[in-house]
Amino acid sequence: MALSKCNRLSGPLIRELLDSVESVLFDCDGVIWRGDQAIPGAPEVINLLKKNGKRVFFVTNNSTKTRKMYADKLASLGFNATEEEVFGTAYCSAMYLKSIPHLKGKVYLIGSKAMKQELQTVGIEQVGAGPDPITGVQSDWANVPLDPDVKAVVVGFDEHFSYMKLNRAMQYLSNPECLLVGTNTDTRLPLEGGKAVPGTGCLLKAVETAAQRQAQVVGKPSHFMFDCVASQYGLDPAKTLMVGDRLDTDILLGTNCGLKTLLTLTGVSTVADAKEHQQSGCPKRLGMVPDYFVESIAELLPALQG
Repeated sequence: MALSKCNRLSGPLIRELLDSVESVLFDCDGVIWRGDQAIPGAPEVINLLKKNGKRVFFVTNNSTKTRKMYADKLASLGFNATEEEVFGTAYCSAMYLKSIPHLKGKVYLIGSKAMKQELQTVGIEQVGAGPDPITGVQSDWANVPLDPDVKAVVVGFDEHFSYMKLNRAMQYLSNPECLLVGTNTDTRLPLEGGKAVPGTGCLLKAVETAAQRQAQVVGKPSHFMFDCVASQYGLDPAKTLMVGDRLDTDILLGTNCGLKTLLTLTGVSTVADAKEHQQSGCPKRLGMVPDYFVESIAELLPALQG
C-alpha cells in the first residue's frame, strides 16, 4: 500500500486496498446517490462488495430519516442493504442518550419526526417536536413553561427552528445538569446546481451561543459515530475503509478513528481542497487529507468483477 496521502486509486492498487479491508463505511448523499438518483455503478459496487464477503455500512449525518426510511430508499435504488446496516445521526443520537446511565428523563428535541421516532424506539420520551410559535413579550419568554423532567436538549435538523425554540432550549440549558447533544455540525447542505441551504450546524451554533455551552456532537467526524457501528459489529479500525465526499466530516472521521480513507469526487470536496490541507502543515487540516481518491466509486467495479 502507498505510504503517502491523497493518491489516485487505480489499477492494481484498487484490489490491494480492497484485499486489506474487511468492512467499508459509506457516506450516502454525494457518494452512493445524489438526491433521488443512484450514482451510476454505485448499487453494483455495494452489492459486489457484500457478495465478496465485505461488511458494508451506511453512515450519514442526515437526521431527517429513520433507519427504516434509509433502508427503503436504498432498496428502491437497487442496493442490497438492511435497516441494521444504516447508522444515521437520528439513530446514533438515541443510542448516545441510552449510553448515559444517569440520564433518566425526557429530551427537549429540536429536530425532525424521524428523530422523534428513533428516540421513541429506544424508550426515550421527547417534547418540542413541531412548530413553537412565539407569543407574549420578553418577560414571558424568559419565564416560558418548562417540563421539569427534561434532562437533555438534542439539536438536529429542524425545519420549524424558531426564536422560541432557541429560547426554550436556552432556558432548559440554564440548568448545568441538562445535557446538550447535537447531531452534527454541517453548516451548509449542498443542492443540485451549486445551490445550498443552511445545515444543522447553524442551528446548533445558535443554541450553543445562547446557552454558552458546547454540545456533545454524535455525527461525523465525532468518534462516537464509528464507535456506534464498531460496538455492534466488532469492527477492526485497521481493516475498515471510510468512503466519503466531504473532507471535514467523512475523511476526518476516518482519520480520527484510524481507518483507511477514500474520497470520491461525486459530491462536495475536491482534490484541490485536499491538496490545500496537505500543504498547510496544520495538524487538524492534515486529518482531512484522504489516503486515496477516485472520480466515482464506480471505479471499484472492475476489481470487484475480476
